[in-house]
Amino acid sequence: MKTKKVKIERGSGNVFADLEYPDAEVHLLKAELVTRIDQIIRQRGLKQVEAAKLLGLSQPDVSRLLRGSFREYSVERLLRLLTALGRNVEIVIREPRPQQLGQLSVRA
Repeated sequence: MKTKKVKIERGSGNVFADLEYPDAEVHLLKAELVTRIDQIIRQRGLKQVEAAKLLGLSQPDVSRLLRGSFREYSVERLLRLLTALGRNVEIVIREPRPQQLGQLSVRA
């Protein structure tokens, strides 16, 4: 059996940048926020219909959001969805480390 050599490339840590999406940092931030929303919904054992009521969305919209269709959602709207799920959201602005560009990140 012949084996093919596969070239492995180290990613940047942002799949959207690796795929050369415009606004890659914003896409990554949105993905991280949606991941947190999904985790909260799962932790609370909510069905999508129940989550939809809390979030002020339809069940199909919740389904699409949790499957990764979040392009039409602004960061602000995703933050509001987190607060609707009972989370406090803080925005902290800091100086970057020396010789680094500023970056967006989510911590829970």
